[in-house]
Amino acid sequence: MSNNYDIEVGKRYTIYNSLFLDLPFDDIYRTGTLLPILQAACESGYQQQKTPTQILKQFFSDMLPKVSVKEHHELLFQMVQYIERQVVLFDSIEDAAFEKINETKSKGSINALINRAENDNKKAALIEKLKTFAVRITLTAHPTQFYPGNVLGIMTDLEKGIRTNDLASINLILQQLGKTAFIKKQKPTPIDEASSLIWYLENVFYYSIPDILYRILKRLDLDIHAWENTSLLQIGFWPGGDRDGNPFVTHETTMAVADKLQRWILKCYYRDIRKLRRRLTFKRVEPIIMKAENGIYQTLFTNEQVFTNKESLLEILYEARELIIKHHDGLFLELLDQFILKVKIFGFHFATMDIRQDSRKHDNLWEGIFESQKGAAFVENFKQLDEDQKLEAVFATTELPESYSDEFHTEMIQSFKSINYIQENNGVAGCHRYIISNCQSVLHFMEVFQLANLTLKNKDVLKLDIVPLFETVDDLANAPGIMRRIYNNPTYMDHLKARDKKQSIMLGFSDGTKDGGYIKANWGIFRAKEELTKLSREFGISVIFFDGRGGPPARGGGNMHNFYASLGPDVENEEIQVTIQGQTISANYGKEMTCTYNMEQLLSAGLENHLYPTVEKTLNAEQRALIDEMASLSYEAYKSFKKHPQFVSYLEHVTPLKYFGEANIGSRPVKRNKDEAMSFEDLRAIPFVGAWAQMKQNIPGFYGIGSAAMKMDQAGKLDQIKNLYKNSLFFRTLLGNSMQSLAKSNYAPTRYLSEDETYGSLWDNMFEEYQKSINFLLKIGGMDELLEDNPVSKSSIKIREKIVLPLITIQQYAIQQLMGQHSEEEVLTLQRLILRSMFGIINAARNAA
Repeated sequence: MSNNYDIEVGKRYTIYNSLFLDLPFDDIYRTGTLLPILQAACESGYQQQKTPTQILKQFFSDMLPKVSVKEHHELLFQMVQYIERQVVLFDSIEDAAFEKINETKSKGSINALINRAENDNKKAALIEKLKTFAVRITLTAHPTQFYPGNVLGIMTDLEKGIRTNDLASINLILQQLGKTAFIKKQKPTPIDEASSLIWYLENVFYYSIPDILYRILKRLDLDIHAWENTSLLQIGFWPGGDRDGNPFVTHETTMAVADKLQRWILKCYYRDIRKLRRRLTFKRVEPIIMKAENGIYQTLFTNEQVFTNKESLLEILYEARELIIKHHDGLFLELLDQFILKVKIFGFHFATMDIRQDSRKHDNLWEGIFESQKGAAFVENFKQLDEDQKLEAVFATTELPESYSDEFHTEMIQSFKSINYIQENNGVAGCHRYIISNCQSVLHFMEVFQLANLTLKNKDVLKLDIVPLFETVDDLANAPGIMRRIYNNPTYMDHLKARDKKQSIMLGFSDGTKDGGYIKANWGIFRAKEELTKLSREFGISVIFFDGRGGPPARGGGNMHNFYASLGPDVENEEIQVTIQGQTISANYGKEMTCTYNMEQLLSAGLENHLYPTVEKTLNAEQRALIDEMASLSYEAYKSFKKHPQFVSYLEHVTPLKYFGEANIGSRPVKRNKDEAMSFEDLRAIPFVGAWAQMKQNIPGFYGIGSAAMKMDQAGKLDQIKNLYKNSLFFRTLLGNSMQSLAKSNYAPTRYLSEDETYGSLWDNMFEEYQKSINFLLKIGGMDELLEDNPVSKSSIKIREKIVLPLITIQQYAIQQLMGQHSEEEVLTLQRLILRSMFGIINAARNAA
């Protein structure tokens, strides 16, 4: 597979990269000619332990000795732009070779799983599981997509040209790429973010999801028309509804996005039914199809709502279906059934919107409610009550005030009411979950439950799922106790019975890792899932886990197939739900082939976990004790690191963290409390992880592993850890994903910080842990090199890191220079260099934030 990768990707990149030199742009030949020389200078310079400044100064002295510093900087900007486009080219080449470098029809594919089930006489069990199972991926608007929409479109066209080796087309598209800006002049609004993600719904998911389900049913000889679980594959949607820390999301935004989702699914239906009518031209049938087509048109383009829900559309389509069977021998019935399947899957909502808000905002809202109704003295007294007394006051509230002194409180109530609007227009599937970020108590949960009762309840029915989000190490540990008290509440249990006895619980990998370090967070989430599963089964509740993941291992990314296949019987397996964001959307779900592959991987992982429970998926007491000990040791190391007096200062003043807010890639601020000084608690996980990735230090993806393994080795337990790695899929996946973080790390460009008076000891600490982690992971995995068992990832990372090495050097040069004294103009230039180089570094990693 590695040789195949080198031919299909590595060699092609070398060939097509040469086309850049012939592009008709100013100074491009000089830039393209000097760039390989700079790349070689960086490689040799870091081997000699030179600093980025020394490397660049030597480079300019050798190659451009008579050019001014200002012209040097202009060349660096040109190189940044050149490298950005090299990364786009490489991404497109890799995407074009996707089928050849990935085993798309073997392990992890649905076809392979069905073959295995048939061979093992488990076909019936597979069908039964498919009747109730579901996978939901939720698209989020977190700011990690550095490619603007027009560049994504160029990449799609470039990939097509590369697939067919159309040099003329490739050359033209590269010219377009050279003239297309990578930087957005303004921050996107939440509506802009929603529009960007709807592109994937319309052009990718609308085709991939029905295709997967259709192939599964055909392969298993199941009647497509009679199949009931059309929610097997679902799409969730956060843009427009996720208002946690985003002041730009209002209830008007939420409703506008819901309207936009409905319009786009109707456009998809209209496009398809026009194609369908070209085949269904039979007597009796054609008039009915035309009626459906006209009804969609009028609903979409006029004020006449002919169809108000999917049922009204399906009723007409079913009528046409019966006539085809009765009078036309089922001719083209399959085409109609495929269209009906799409309507059943996507309804009038396209994707399910979630509403999310921070628990502290609900606390504040309730204080506003009490102040309006009972005065300021009551509020002060309320703050002194214990939790049970506070709950009593909340549930004693039977109506809400007509007005509030705080406009934001009015907005929050309107946000709840927007759920009614969506359910009435798009169906209950359009919005049926309210997620509570930073949920730390029963009160946080019940505050939202009661607000929902007071704003949304219709005829004693509340069609809303309340979803707590547990994130920090302490929150994860406390989650079972909180949920026990919630389950013991008779009013809430009555609500759960009306919701099919299903309780969704969200677990945050990103903030968990930020808070507790890599092993502690992942182990804490695994343990929490087991305890919450046991507790929920005790109460007769089906718990559904919703994993808040990002792209890199530091935020729960990496190999998700192995992760979900490894959970074992003690973790509820009703559904797999996971957030997908930023680059991970475009990289893993941006095209039909990659989308189908990755959705099948998730689906087959959950099914495989159910059908094939093995010893390697079940942890025994000894194995649990080992992981528990490693988690504790790594947590202590990570906590000690976070307590370093310069930890926050380093993030704020050395890393590019603050520039994330200036990159115009997302509508959300870098931290929750934008008007306050930077604190670790308020810092969002995405820029936190992204800042370490920019520095090529990747702390959240490995820190603590080396220290923990070293202490286990000193205690004579290294052989036990090796056996654990060999025999536990969960542990092997956990460490394997961390290897990705380490493989994308490079401490040579920041070695100069070891000499810094303020930050030297912090850098030394990081570098020591980096070396220890690599050393022990290689010992534990029995490898000579990182990712030895994953040659495709290893090759991809190696080429990508080589491409961006000059970019990393340019950014570190600017950071290093800013530590000295410069004129205001020079400072602005250096800051621009840092900001501009961020795009290529992030994009090359594909899942760095």
